Amino acid sequence: MRALEPDDIAAPFARYSHGLLVPPGYRLIFTSGQLGLTADGSVPEAVGDQADICFSNIDAILHAGGADRQDVVRINAFVTNREYMAGYMVSRDKWLVDVTRLPASTLMIVSGFTRPEFKVEIEVIAAVPEDR
Repeated sequence: MRALEPDDIAAPFARYSHGLLVPPGYRLIFTSGQLGLTADGSVPEAVGDQADICFSNIDAILHAGGADRQDVVRINAFVTNREYMAGYMVSRDKWLVDVTRLPASTLMIVSGFTRPEFKVEIEVIAAVPEDR
């Protein structure tokens, strides 16, 4: 895979790539949006804690498909308030700390989720080499 960072546009202003080229020979994994819901059904108050749970769930889904964080080509994230962006971004950057080729990423502010205590939802797309 190759990051696409054209010289004639502004550089990314956070830990993401503008685009990624996925060559032939890769399988795609699409996750559903993950919420900050623990296995026992609890939801922490802090957006960063919720985002950490989302990313932990994503790790489990990727692992089930034979992938890991290095294979992620796109992150879509949604928060319910502009003030939650920073907590989400800290969690995302921590999750990406050892990733060498950063995924494309979008962060949107939405009006809400299925339950009012949810503050963040995250989904990813990963591309895994067919020979793995």
